[in-house]
Amino acid sequence: MNRRQFLRHTLMAASASAFLFRPGRTFAAPDSPAAPFIDPATAKDWLARWEKNILAEARTRYCDTETGEELGWLVSPFLEGFYYGHLATRDTKWIDRLMDWTDACRKRAVKEPDGFFGWPKGDGAGNSSSEYSADSLLGEAMLLRPVVLLAAEILKTPALVTTWGAQARSHLDFAAQIFQKWDARDCWRPVKDGGVWVVPTFGVDRRSPDKWSAGYEHRKTTGFSHPANKQNLIASWLIAMHDATGQAVYRDRATAWWQLMRARMTTRDNGKYFVWNYWDPAGPWDYTADGKPRHWVGVHPNGGYYAIDVDGIVRAFQHGIVFNRADIDRLIATNRDFMWNHKFDGAAFQRIDGGSADFRWRKTPGVLWTDLAPYDETLRKIFIASFKPDSWSGIAGTPWAVTQTLNFEL
Repeated sequence: MNRRQFLRHTLMAASASAFLFRPGRTFAAPDSPAAPFIDPATAKDWLARWEKNILAEARTRYCDTETGEELGWLVSPFLEGFYYGHLATRDTKWIDRLMDWTDACRKRAVKEPDGFFGWPKGDGAGNSSSEYSADSLLGEAMLLRPVVLLAAEILKTPALVTTWGAQARSHLDFAAQIFQKWDARDCWRPVKDGGVWVVPTFGVDRRSPDKWSAGYEHRKTTGFSHPANKQNLIASWLIAMHDATGQAVYRDRATAWWQLMRARMTTRDNGKYFVWNYWDPAGPWDYTADGKPRHWVGVHPNGGYYAIDVDGIVRAFQHGIVFNRADIDRLIATNRDFMWNHKFDGAAFQRIDGGSADFRWRKTPGVLWTDLAPYDETLRKIFIASFKPDSWSGIAGTPWAVTQTLNFEL
């Protein structure tokens, strides 16, 4: 297995580890985190180890090669690292690196039959296709979120506007065009209790790249709803777009998903713990002609997906959307009291539903929900005891953890 195959296996199949440690920047929330995340001495040590690691890993230059979903799984961890690196250190070299990687991606985007730009690969859902090549909403959302966050930071900071203001505005305009692309392709579906994004069943025809493949004419009624983890990643990009632009449509779409997410979550053990499925059908497009769901319904044995869901939930809570402190407390109880093995040395987590571990993900049937760590002392201690700042997950997670400390010191 080469490096790229290993990373794809690790990130997409095993534990989604690059995103276990990617919470959003702390906002004025309905209820603030409990305490500083790490002490200043630890923060200094972690940042030194992180910088050496991210600079070494950045030699891969995934920004020069990746397309489709891999824009998210392989490029966005670095963009998030650069963004949080700037917040944690206020060193503008991280702005330069994020702009460099973003420009490298943008210049490789291709114009498609409807005039919008994208990075088509496979069928748009991470699978191969012999008929067409499609963009990935997930990959583009993950790619653009840290770009949008940094653009907003630049435009509100006079000292940064002179040097990077034009690039920041350009990137925000481009992100808006990407949103318009997916909206124009009828990939947003209002449903009972909220709304979802779907993977379209068409793309650029492989035989005639200037035309759409068969299926384009049925785009309003076909598609496949993204699973919860991908919906949460998309919603996280949209709420960043709202924060940066003030345009209500972005917040409205994110809110609609989080409303549906909350409606799908149920409790167990007399209401003590949360549980929810990896995927649920959202509309007629998610059923076969004989009325069967087009995907199995249940709890996924890969615990990393649920960490991504919690990332989105905490971000919604921080924005005062849908989720309240009682929801956060129940999530904390689920991860700390039910899933955790109650060991700081050798911490491990079971599945969210207590089910048997799948051999493919036997080491990660459940994982620490790091986004909750700022709100609970025990989860914070687990994180500090087990986190490796110079690991792959530390690329974005290390400077994020430092920003949590700075939020209390400013």
